[in-house]
Amino acid sequence: MWWRRCYKKYLYLFLGAHVWCESESGTVLFEAAASGNPDIISLLLEHGADPNQPLYSGHLPIHRSSYHGHRLALEHLIPVTKMSAVKESGMSPLHSAAAGGHAPCVEVLLKAGYDPNFMLHPRVRRNYDDERRSALFFAVSNNDLQCTRLLLEAGAMVNQDPVNCLQVALRQGNYELINTLLKSGANVNYYSRINTTHFPSALQYALKDEVMLRMILNHGYDVKRCFDCPYGDSRHDYASWTTSVIKDMVFCEVITVSWLKHLSAQVVRIMLDYTDQVSFCNKLKETLMEQKQWPDICTVQRNARSLKHLCRLRIREHLSRLRLRAPVFINFLPLPPRLKDYLRYKEFDVYSRGSVINP
Repeated sequence: MWWRRCYKKYLYLFLGAHVWCESESGTVLFEAAASGNPDIISLLLEHGADPNQPLYSGHLPIHRSSYHGHRLALEHLIPVTKMSAVKESGMSPLHSAAAGGHAPCVEVLLKAGYDPNFMLHPRVRRNYDDERRSALFFAVSNNDLQCTRLLLEAGAMVNQDPVNCLQVALRQGNYELINTLLKSGANVNYYSRINTTHFPSALQYALKDEVMLRMILNHGYDVKRCFDCPYGDSRHDYASWTTSVIKDMVFCEVITVSWLKHLSAQVVRIMLDYTDQVSFCNKLKETLMEQKQWPDICTVQRNARSLKHLCRLRIREHLSRLRLRAPVFINFLPLPPRLKDYLRYKEFDVYSRGSVINP
């Protein structure tokens, strides 16, 4: 039992044992940090234990206490842990606290001045297939809304990881987490390194869910990119790509596959609320014509859009996607509240209702 080991080492101090001795699992202080007993940690520090001596992996005692959620132990280790030792380790205790899912520890570390944007050193990132960098990514990966909010409120940057945090939240389908990231400026037009598409990757996770689909569209998703097909009216099986077009999968190829084509018309119909008239390539049009929503789509496409809608599109375009991703910018505009709501597509906000497209 851990407490027996700690108790023995506690007694050994009175018998003249060296507090800096090491075992296979690390220093005495490192093991005490794992157990989290603040009295033992305090005693070890008083007798000369070094809180800045790393384990072979680079971890310090403060990392271990953070990961295990020992807030009282952290209060003893924070003042004596050198920032130079933390930098040398290549990781922040915030990474450890977020990985362990301990919001109280995250809060203590942030109040102590630890940088929420401290990025993992490349040698540490290599241990993860996704090459994650930020403490925020650990929190989002754990589906941990509380730690995510603490880090964002402290100024954590939301678009710094190779795999976008928003992509992880969309894959998990956590509405509150997605909404929190979007309100903090998450880029809805990110591209995935793994599934390369001509259109921004976020759409792939929202095809079956109107709540998520509306959320990314409301925050500036590039709808027109989805209808940018190089084939046009030509057949897809023999038309060639030009050198000026990105050589990757286009939207019409994805949405018309056998297991998604039944969703195509409803997805396209929703997307039409966020753009002006668009052109359908031959492949997409053939698929849409088989769906019950086709007459409604034709009605939208044949009739001119209202001036009010066109003005909204133009204003949103001038605001830039950065400002759409951070609604605080709209709050400072000298506009009536109803107009601000219109710019935000409040009439299509289904987040609170949680309606879902039936597969």
